[in-house]
Formats: sequence, structure tokens, C-alpha cells
Amino acid sequence: MLIAHNQAAFDSTDYIYELKLDGIRCLAYLWDDGMELRNKRNKRLNPIYPELSGINKQAKKRCILDGELVVLKNGIPDFFEMQKRSLMSNQMKIKLAAQKLPVCFTAFDILYVDQKPVTDLQLLERKALLTKTINESERLAVSRYIEDDGKAFYKAAAQMGLEGIVAKRKDSKYYFGKRTNDWIKMKALIDEDFIVCGYFLKAVNIASVILGLYDNKSIVYQGHVVMGVSRHDFKKMQMVQKVDKDYYPAFSDFDDAVWLAPKLVCTVQYMDRTPSGGLRQPVFKGVRDDKNPEECILGRS
Repeated sequence: MLIAHNQAAFDSTDYIYELKLDGIRCLAYLWDDGMELRNKRNKRLNPIYPELSGINKQAKKRCILDGELVVLKNGIPDFFEMQKRSLMSNQMKIKLAAQKLPVCFTAFDILYVDQKPVTDLQLLERKALLTKTINESERLAVSRYIEDDGKAFYKAAAQMGLEGIVAKRKDSKYYFGKRTNDWIKMKALIDEDFIVCGYFLKAVNIASVILGLYDNKSIVYQGHVVMGVSRHDFKKMQMVQKVDKDYYPAFSDFDDAVWLAPKLVCTVQYMDRTPSGGLRQPVFKGVRDDKNPEECILGRS
């Protein structure tokens, strides 16, 4: 189930409010003898997060959970560390990362129990069922929520440097792949996914990533954001097929720009949009491999 577009925080007795964790969305399939983790593109994640291999033992019944993979650093979800981890393939590096900054799966919904769907139950009923089904541990947590006071909760999350909160209707069902106002995000800072259209060097060890979004079938320019060339993400960009500037005819010209086929997606965090549509104070957060470029659409932040 998808979360509706960002809007201002509000109070309502019809909604519950929980933290929006700065991680990677994931489904967890848990049964007696094992478990399976799948991201939004249905990629199997088990080899990347071996420290989660035993979380099935925390489930009292076979179940499917919806939740977020999170790395905590100094008690706060760290998206950069989570993204860096998600792109690892070397098993030795994965093992060392799991020991240094282990991943936790935080469940906020339950979809199946004992092979029976529970998606038609109201949200608060599913929340109660989730709590009854899961024994928490260091690697498996259940998302907490509050009722009524969305504005105060949002303010507290922002003051702590957290990403924001999500409001969910108490009586909402779970709709696969649909975006409704039953779930609404309220973010202190905006994270948006963009197509990586190219890059250019600004100085030694400093590069800027050229950003785009689909508007119908065309890719439109969305500005650029600075990143360091020493990062693993830059190496991934260098491996993408090169194209001519003519591939992006409406884009600005940049000296010595390297233009790339629209194959990669990156996440950029920013304060808000300028009147001309630019990004105010953008920060590059990393390349992600769980989203297709075709999903990066103008006006769907």
C-alpha cells in the first residue's frame, strides 16, 4: 500500500500517527523454518541482511508483515548507511557492516496470518493482531503510534531531526499498490526520487548529479545536486550507458557533462521547491535499486 502525497500536519480523532522511518520499505514473510525479505521491486534481500535471518523465530504464527528496514546510528535512522548497505554484494563487507551497524526490521502492518489474508480488517484491528503475533527483539520491532495529536507529534519528530510522521485512518483497509488518503505522509524534510540523467565535475573529488523526472513520456530537467566522487554511487553511475546531450534536448548545458541513459534512480532531500520549481538546499542521499526510473514522475513527491 502506498502513502499519499506530503501535506501539513493535522489533528484528527479519525487517524493514528506513527513515525516515518528513514529506511527501505520491505515485506517480511515469516514461517516456522525460515523467512524471506522482498523489497518493492520484489527483489530478495536475505543475502544482504544476514543479521535478520532469525526474525522468523519471533513470530508466533506464519505471517506476512509490511514494514521498514532501518539502520540506527546514534539512535536515529540513517538513510545513507541504509542505502550504502543495500548496494553491497561482497559477503565479507556485508558481514562486517552487519556487525558494526546491524539492520532492524520495524513492522507497521500485517497482511496474512496462518495463510489467511487480513487486509480487509480495519487498521486498528490489524495493529492489535500484529502485536499479538510478534515477539519483539533487537532485530524485529513493532511500530508504535499515538492517537489524535498529529501536530504535536510532527513537531516533536522534526525537533529530533527525524524524517516526519505518517497519518493513517483507523478504519482503513490495506490496498495493494494503491495510493489513497487513508495513509498520508507529513515530512519535515522532503525526500524525492529522481532519474540520474548525467553528472559533471565541479572540482577535484566533487561532482554534481543532473536530475530529471518524467512528465508524460518526456524527461524534464529538475536541477542538479552535489555529491562526492569517491562514493560507491559514483562508480555505479560510471557503469551506466552513455548517451549524447541530444537525448535530453530541453536540459541546460553543462561543461564536460557526462550524459547517461535513464537507468538509475537517486534520492534527494530538500527543504522545498523555489517559485521556479527548483530544489531549495538539496542534499544527495544515494542511489537506490528498489525503484524504476519510470516511477519518477513530476508532481508525485
